[in-house]
Amino acid sequence: MTSSDRHYDVIVVGGGHAGVEAANAAARMGATTALVTMQGDNIAQMSCNPAIGGLAKGQIAREVDAMGGLMGLATDLAGIQFRMLNRSKGPAVWAPRAQADQDDYSRQMTRLLKAVANLDIVVGTVDGLKIADGAVQGVVLQDGGVLAASAVVLTVGTFLRGMMHTGEKQWAGGRYGEAAAEELSCGLSEAGLRLERLKTGTPARIDANTIDYSGLGEQPGDDDPRPFSFMNDRITQSQVSCWVTYTNSRTHEIIRSALDRAPLYTGQIKSIGPRYCPSIETKIIRFADKDRHQIFLEPQGRDTNWIYCNGISTSLPCDVQEAMIHSIEGLEQAKILRYGYAIEYDYIPPDQIYATLETKKVAGLFLAGQINGTSGYEEAAGQGLLAGVNAARRVAGQEPVMLRRDEAYIGVMIDDLITKGVDEPYRMFTSRAEYRLLLRSDNADGRLTAKAHDWGVTTAERWERFQKKEQQKQELAEELEARQIDGKPLVQLLRQQGRGVDWLMEQVSDLVERGYMADAWETVVNDLRYEGYVQKQQRLVERFAKAERVKLPADLDYRQIPQLRCEAQEKLEAVRPITLGQAARISGINPADITVLMVHLRRK
Repeated sequence: MTSSDRHYDVIVVGGGHAGVEAANAAARMGATTALVTMQGDNIAQMSCNPAIGGLAKGQIAREVDAMGGLMGLATDLAGIQFRMLNRSKGPAVWAPRAQADQDDYSRQMTRLLKAVANLDIVVGTVDGLKIADGAVQGVVLQDGGVLAASAVVLTVGTFLRGMMHTGEKQWAGGRYGEAAAEELSCGLSEAGLRLERLKTGTPARIDANTIDYSGLGEQPGDDDPRPFSFMNDRITQSQVSCWVTYTNSRTHEIIRSALDRAPLYTGQIKSIGPRYCPSIETKIIRFADKDRHQIFLEPQGRDTNWIYCNGISTSLPCDVQEAMIHSIEGLEQAKILRYGYAIEYDYIPPDQIYATLETKKVAGLFLAGQINGTSGYEEAAGQGLLAGVNAARRVAGQEPVMLRRDEAYIGVMIDDLITKGVDEPYRMFTSRAEYRLLLRSDNADGRLTAKAHDWGVTTAERWERFQKKEQQKQELAEELEARQIDGKPLVQLLRQQGRGVDWLMEQVSDLVERGYMADAWETVVNDLRYEGYVQKQQRLVERFAKAERVKLPADLDYRQIPQLRCEAQEKLEAVRPITLGQAARISGINPADITVLMVHLRRK
């Protein structure tokens, strides 16, 4: 539809990975929802790497799927290579990853969205918000149209006053070939929200037909690829290979000699970029002792000649990019189809939002994705889903919902954002999750699907499948607990080093014939193998749960607690933690401050 004056329950601004999950969640919960996007033909566009998942990100993608999100479904349909990373380590850090067909992923996501009831896709640009009495009332479009709603979710990615850089060249844009959102930042500032700047970047794309593959390492997909979505049993499409090459001393010398023209080092770019996904010019300075850096050559689709050069993100001038790429083995004759670039953009530091992702300054205004200072499709999708849920619940007059750190990586991420803030684009890692053995990729549905069902996000088909799997898990666990091999309990043998699903299935072929789901086997085996460790982590969760249950009054004036240090007063006033446990995780808050708070609460 085109823009016009109309009323919705929830408006989602931005058609990226956060936006589609927010819109899907809100609409499935019964809220009339509008997804406003600048262009209707690039929904869920993979602006950078055409891949879903990876270390910790794969766990988030499965959590999104477990709660009725669309990311896993679209990935299984559009994936061209599937791999389970970290197989040599424990299941807590196993991470599914899929290379996707960039264009097909967007098509599949658009198709899935259009099948959702209560959802309109509106093509337009949001220039401002309508706010009255401290609460959002809707959005104002560039063409003058107004869409009214009592809840708005902003998922604007890198579009807020986006400025792109390649060498000395600068131009306004939200991503390659698309205009920036220039007016919305002013409206957010006027609403009392503090905006700051971050930076991200992307590498060159090259022509697959101009690569010399003879000396490169091939990286195929898994022989038995695992789906991302819990709704699917298997991946049936053929897979394509990625390829590996490396920079070298000549490459590094070309880059070093051009640093006086690099926007990152001339002062042209003033914002901070992601520490864990640095540009190649940053790599050769930060890791000066390394004589090479790995590059993954990843197809952007099944039927395209475009190759994504993962590992050499850059904003160097075009002529330097040409020389740099042609110095790399296999790429001596490579044709560059698009040069790498950096982009600076506005974001809202996340100390200004609650754990529900609603802003503290404007009631009914929710933020998700890069606007909160995060990076990555998966981090954005997780925030988008929860923001969409809470936006719909607010409209319905229901209490907001949150995810704890022991319940989901999404809970870890949001808690990190609001208690620690960001000074660079936030990226999820397994090391950030203290209960990661509880937060495995295989058990995401067991942790989250029942919650999402209670919220009204899941389909009847998903709920039926989940219940079937839970029944199978119980039956399978009981069977395995009762069995012995050569007089020894089967589960005891299973816990011995190197024992896994394949070994187990060889021992109990009669159970295999019953046709239990592959996901059921994996989760039961992991639960049994690591039962002692899981119980230990659960005891830790219970120990800290007491602090999480202590609610802090919403109107508590921390400045009126004289025993609190001035720094603690300022930090607590800024974050406004919901629980005592959350207060304890705020950067700069020490145990003595928590003791003072506990004494104050008891007196009250």
